[in-house]
Amino acid sequence: MRDTAKVVMMALLMASVSLAGCFGDEAAEKAEVPVVEEQLGAYSVVAPIDTGINVYHDRFRLNETYPDWLLDGLGVTMSCNLTQEGTWQERYDADKESCWDVITSTDIVYFPGTRIIGTTPDDGTDIPILDDPSDGHGTAVTGSVLDANPDAVIFFVEGFSDAAVLAAANQPLVDIITTSFGPIGSVPVPGIEDATRVAVVDYKKIHTGASDNTPSPAVQDSTAGPPWSIGISGYAEEDDDQKETMSGSYPDIAADWTQLLPNHDDTDGYHETSGTSFATPRTAGILSLVITMLREDAGDMMSGASDDYGRNGLLVNSSDLPITNADIRYALNQSAWYPSFATWDPTSGTTPMSPIAPCTQVGWGVVNMSNVMPIYNHLAGIEDIPSRPSDVVACMNANQEIREAYWS
Repeated sequence: MRDTAKVVMMALLMASVSLAGCFGDEAAEKAEVPVVEEQLGAYSVVAPIDTGINVYHDRFRLNETYPDWLLDGLGVTMSCNLTQEGTWQERYDADKESCWDVITSTDIVYFPGTRIIGTTPDDGTDIPILDDPSDGHGTAVTGSVLDANPDAVIFFVEGFSDAAVLAAANQPLVDIITTSFGPIGSVPVPGIEDATRVAVVDYKKIHTGASDNTPSPAVQDSTAGPPWSIGISGYAEEDDDQKETMSGSYPDIAADWTQLLPNHDDTDGYHETSGTSFATPRTAGILSLVITMLREDAGDMMSGASDDYGRNGLLVNSSDLPITNADIRYALNQSAWYPSFATWDPTSGTTPMSPIAPCTQVGWGVVNMSNVMPIYNHLAGIEDIPSRPSDVVACMNANQEIREAYWS
């Protein structure tokens, strides 16, 4: 946990941004958010970019408020105290006039009592930041991040454009950007690749991008294909009846295809859903967790890799443990593994894991929560991950060369 002296020091480092209150007239109906400032220790900021988020869901609740220095560092311009009683619709109606109707595309909004800071840089949305009542994609995506790292700070961006990606890329404190959208069938058309390049190459963040839900190759996919992005396909595990790979071919890795995630139109419900859309943020959460663990070891109580805070491109900024986005990506690749062909169910309607060149299906292999400690131990210098077989390395080096040639 951060002590008071460190909090004061960080506050002096951050640029001051005023907070505009967003409080309704119906204060009697609102439950008070505890005025207890969370004393953050090591932390990590993840930026899902998607349809919107259900800030009323219990999954995103936090019984403390984030410290002012963190909100200032993320450029928060207003704060909305949410109604905490009633159905989703009743809460939304109570907050509509004081919050949802006044948010603009230039606002960055903090929701006290939650883990969410959100923004909607694209105009034209019906309800800024909040998930559309007919589409809960962004809520599920964010739930997947927190399933892997329950303590992640969420900087949520509503949108699908370069502007949406850049809204996260330009945030010095953001570590990881995760996107779960792109052209159907990985049709080779322009997408968000220019903005993700800025985020990763220029600002040294990590980008996890979803490949398509079909077996279409991921190389030309504008979300998963660029060589600076970590392209992710899906692999179904545990009690799911889809036991083998069935999504974007030749990605970087594959991750958990089916998960139990929060609903977008109530306050405490969950549903089971599948797709690379959720495998991708799960991976972002895993990497966020590893970064937090390493920062704790190093005594690094900041986030991002920005030169604005003297981090010089380091996601873990320590003379004893300097770690870049490239270091983390290498450890992720090395830790991945190939499932056995023997687990395939011929009646499932899915594609079996090939015993020959499985890299063309799932890249470096599958990543789940079992990879956390091997990645951490490797990066912390505790225990190196064994080298991958030469044929796997050759296959994935070819993958990277193809992507670099395609996206140059």
